[in-house]
Amino acid sequence: MESKTRKTTVLPLALGLCALALSTTPQADTRVTLGDQQRVSRLFAYPNNCSVICLRDWTLEQTVEHYLKQSVARDGYSQATVRVNRDNDTLYADITDVPATYGEPLERLLDNGELAYQGASQLNRDGKWAYNWLLFLPLGMALENRRSIELLHFPPDYSLTQAQDYLRSNTTDRWAYLLSVNGVPVDNTPAFQTIVDIAPIAAPATAGKALEGTYGYFNDYQTSMVKEVTRNARGDSLPMVAFGSPVRTWIEQTYGQRLNVLGLVSISPTTGQHVPVLGSNHPSAIWYTADKANHEGNQDQADAAGLKMMGQDLSAACWQAGMGNNPKADAKATLNACTQKWQVTAKTQTCELFYRSIREMSPEQAAAKCNTDAVRRRLQTLQQPLEDS
Repeated sequence: MESKTRKTTVLPLALGLCALALSTTPQADTRVTLGDQQRVSRLFAYPNNCSVICLRDWTLEQTVEHYLKQSVARDGYSQATVRVNRDNDTLYADITDVPATYGEPLERLLDNGELAYQGASQLNRDGKWAYNWLLFLPLGMALENRRSIELLHFPPDYSLTQAQDYLRSNTTDRWAYLLSVNGVPVDNTPAFQTIVDIAPIAAPATAGKALEGTYGYFNDYQTSMVKEVTRNARGDSLPMVAFGSPVRTWIEQTYGQRLNVLGLVSISPTTGQHVPVLGSNHPSAIWYTADKANHEGNQDQADAAGLKMMGQDLSAACWQAGMGNNPKADAKATLNACTQKWQVTAKTQTCELFYRSIREMSPEQAAAKCNTDAVRRRLQTLQQPLEDS
């Protein structure tokens, strides 16, 4: 069923933090027709967390309201209200105190969700769908006032079944921390973390290898979503970070651009559009890289590898923060400044952040560790490349 938006313009109201910075559009009351119960249930992964007993015993309407409230909050519309009702079998959402056009990106997200559903259905017909996978669209993201895009592999299942929040995971939490270290206010990091997963499947965190054969089923969804989210309401191209080797390989296969960690390319999701894309490690890769079990029990080698990756990750988050704040900035110059900062000028801070956030040391312990002769010698090689993660 096609979704339609009814707009009734009312007097302008004060905008939230993100909206104040990005939009002066008058506020309005907007009604979005979502579709029938079957359509809305599959696109909102309903019921989200039930196995005889529900963790959250919500109705379909409450579930949709939950995700739409996340979106309006992350767009900065602190005064907005969301109410989902139905007329016979048709569900619709009434959203107040948002721009009159606010329903349009929601409609496009749901239309793209239908493409994901078609891919998942074919995957199941081909006998490749696992019993513990769930179709999960990037619900609750900023729909209008996003600053940058994160291209990732797949959402972990607990983000859906436990948190019911696409931005609640070890991966997204760590990257939000790195964005905040690079000057993004903590409350504003969600605006920088609009996610597109190449496999829109909530699966156990260890399922990465099993999902490798699924990407081709979602080609239409993937490319349509990238087209949709990489341009803001003003028409500016937004920066994108591609996390992890499966995602960087997907960029190469889809757009013909080879992308390494801290490599920078430009893609054209639509004719005439130029989107800067930075390659990065997966946000969670550092825990594997810095595990001494993966270095034959050698703690010094594990620390050295972790320090190098920390420098790369901080540089990537710095680029994302800088380009997200100014999408018209020079992408290469921004990257050069960020790598110079975190891998040369502020490498002692890079070291302390590694020992605090990955080794869980106190600030005092981390500072002392980074002041030892052995660690200072390691910091001299911070810019040496790591194997891609």
